[in-house]
Amino acid sequence: MKKAFKTIYLIIILLFLYLPILTLVVLSFNESKSMFKWAGFSLKWYREMFSNMQILSALWNTFSIALCSSIIATIIGTLACVGIMSMGKRTQNFLMGSNQIQLLNADIVIGISLMLTFIVFGFYLNWGTVLLAHVTFSIPYVILSVMPKLKQAGKTHYEAALDLGATPSYAFRKVVIPEIRPGIVSGFLLAFTMSVDDFVVTHFTRGAGINTISTLIYSEVKVGIRPTLFALSTVIFVIVLAVLVAVNIAQAKKPQGSESLAIIGEAMS
Repeated sequence: MKKAFKTIYLIIILLFLYLPILTLVVLSFNESKSMFKWAGFSLKWYREMFSNMQILSALWNTFSIALCSSIIATIIGTLACVGIMSMGKRTQNFLMGSNQIQLLNADIVIGISLMLTFIVFGFYLNWGTVLLAHVTFSIPYVILSVMPKLKQAGKTHYEAALDLGATPSYAFRKVVIPEIRPGIVSGFLLAFTMSVDDFVVTHFTRGAGINTISTLIYSEVKVGIRPTLFALSTVIFVIVLAVLVAVNIAQAKKPQGSESLAIIGEAMS
């Protein structure tokens, strides 16, 4: 009885999570614009989506900003973690505490403060200001992902590589980076997800004519959402699902072992 209850509870939770997405997918294949009337299966909205320049522009802006900001934030955040680790305990605690402020801050506060900063310093609100804004709020998430891995790795392998004749830069690239790579990847994916999902910060820091998927949907709500956006959301969901499955399969097939030990052995030879 207890096992049956757990199964039913799990099914209910999964329905709450995925039933809205399933509904969206079904409506994207509906011939009718109405959400309450099924007029037959059709790929009409997918064809319209790929021919709509406004949607394609928003799609390009969303993923180009997300990719660029995630790469920049990952590099800065990883180097920041290395710098923080070399500091004293009190300084580390202060900086990590300061890092939490950005995570707990309301998006509207971040968005308005960044907008005012850009205006005061004479920046013209455009694609570049959105990129800078996304880098700013993504860095704390990268630090939060990389720092635990860096603490877990410690300095043993790095110092061993130095003792065996490796230069600091070589030891960092070949010993430290492989050990903290899971944290770096997690930070990158988290930053990418936060960037794609963001609306409030983008809304305040974008210029005229610059749209992302979130701001485009917001503007469409005022006049009525067309099913082309259902088709767009379905395509994004399928791509994300495929990437997750591929990553999980790749990780399952990856042999276990420490790459840093192999590098130290290479330095010894």
